[in-house]
Amino acid sequence: MTALDAAFYDRPVLEVARDLVGCTVRHGGTAGVIVETEAYHHSEPACHAYVGLTPRTATLYGPPGIAYLYRSYGIHALLNAVCEPEGEGAAVLIRALEPLDGIAEMRARRGPHLRVEELCSGPGKLTQALGIGLDLNGTSLADGPVRFGPPAARPAVELAVGPRVGITKAVDLPWRFCAAGSRHVSRPWPPGHRDTLAA
Repeated sequence: MTALDAAFYDRPVLEVARDLVGCTVRHGGTAGVIVETEAYHHSEPACHAYVGLTPRTATLYGPPGIAYLYRSYGIHALLNAVCEPEGEGAAVLIRALEPLDGIAEMRARRGPHLRVEELCSGPGKLTQALGIGLDLNGTSLADGPVRFGPPAARPAVELAVGPRVGITKAVDLPWRFCAAGSRHVSRPWPPGHRDTLAA
């Protein structure tokens, strides 16, 4: 799989968050198409980097194109792509994938009873499905164990845009981007996305 290079991530985080929708993520024998992202920047309080440079946030302030992984609610590892020039503190959270390869392996990790659209429909679900853990924090997304690739061969993605979910600060920023019409997007769906599915 051709990987996205560091220059792809060395841009404003909102641009990268939009452009990652439709790209691919691969880890081992599992892979999926990104259908949902959220942008985070050190200038707003929902971003971990808002507090400045600490041992926890050092990866966020690192070079563009590396993985930032952290544990959410003491359970899930969440996958982020570090963006903007080194020292800026910005990343894109990968919120949902449409499974491509290794679906049997994903079901073995997540549950054999789950429908395909439930396997990676959330940031904690997708890391569990792909077997991505905190040990991969700081690794390259170009040539590391987790690799981000260019868009899959399919029609151009139409985006539904809305506020980020699961946060209590900067809740009104429209920094969540979803592939309109995809049933693999996490709940709650943004309003425009719901309208597309109902059409």
